[in-house]
Amino acid sequence: MGKRQKPEELEVGSGLVLVDKPAGWTSHDVVGKIRKLAGTRKVGHAGTLDPMATGVLVVGINRATRLLTHIVGVDKTYTATVRLGESTTTDDAEGEVLSTRFANAVTTERIAEAVAALTGEIQQVPSTVSAIKVDGRRAYDRARSGEDVELDSRPVTVHRFDVLDTRRVDGGKLVDIDIEVRVSSGTYVRALARDLGEALETGGHLTALRRTAVGPYSIDQTLTLEQLGEDFGYIGLAEAAAQLFPARQISTEEAEHLRHGRRITASAQSEVTYPAPLLQDAPAKPDTKDTPTPAVLKSRREGLTAAFDPAGELIALLRDIPAKPGASSSPDAAKAAVAGPKAMQAKPELVFAQAD
Repeated sequence: MGKRQKPEELEVGSGLVLVDKPAGWTSHDVVGKIRKLAGTRKVGHAGTLDPMATGVLVVGINRATRLLTHIVGVDKTYTATVRLGESTTTDDAEGEVLSTRFANAVTTERIAEAVAALTGEIQQVPSTVSAIKVDGRRAYDRARSGEDVELDSRPVTVHRFDVLDTRRVDGGKLVDIDIEVRVSSGTYVRALARDLGEALETGGHLTALRRTAVGPYSIDQTLTLEQLGEDFGYIGLAEAAAQLFPARQISTEEAEHLRHGRRITASAQSEVTYPAPLLQDAPAKPDTKDTPTPAVLKSRREGLTAAFDPAGELIALLRDIPAKPGASSSPDAAKAAVAGPKAMQAKPELVFAQAD
């Protein structure tokens, strides 16, 4: 049976707040501020931004906090500045300089070659001051206490790595490179800066970082904390779900079954629409109108569909699973359970609407 929300949580609006995080604030600081502005303790965020970083921080309030798990894993886009010629203890400007190597011999051609080598599916060793846990403790806690921290490399994907501008600094001894990257979840941009510097034999670190997109949400949609203090705006729960998941329209009867945690007929047997971000990788001239894009295929693999009743209310997130005879289900779904070994039913993974 799908998990339900406590009745008192329905008294305050639920949705996603898109914050343009200011420099110097931790993500936890932002969450604390939103709690005060929204008048609720049930607030969380989808992906930490370092204090020096600015840009898109997705914050969930009340029932929308249950969507955050599904936002953490989406691709993210950043603009950043990499300084070649200096390595630091934290791979960014907040750390102490470990070494200095002249970057005056670095050419645009060599930069392009190094960038190309860091694009696509790569193995990346996270920064030693990352939030990854090592034997139960955060790597940054161990590093700051003086321990030597060694982290294993892990696969990440750099979908796009563009050089926007290159400037020579300090008489040409240092080089600043403005970049824009779109990366998979778990990719550390500061580690890209470090590895770019090592590939060019100059060392490198991050001097500026701004997150400009998280999945379907862009910097143009964000509000500053000052703006939120004047007029608290957020994306409603139903609209947020429609932007994140394939959508299925269900009947009033099916909605009532889901409210009680019962299975309904499989989403694969129903008409499902996909949000625009899932269609952005579509080929210019697909062979047929039904040709699935890579993003749509990924969505199908993850298996969640948002179910909306005739009034547009988000009822539940559904997952198609093998039908189970005897499971609590609607009459139509019960018939599917005895139709054969390959029959499927849609199980409510998360129920957002309360039973009457």
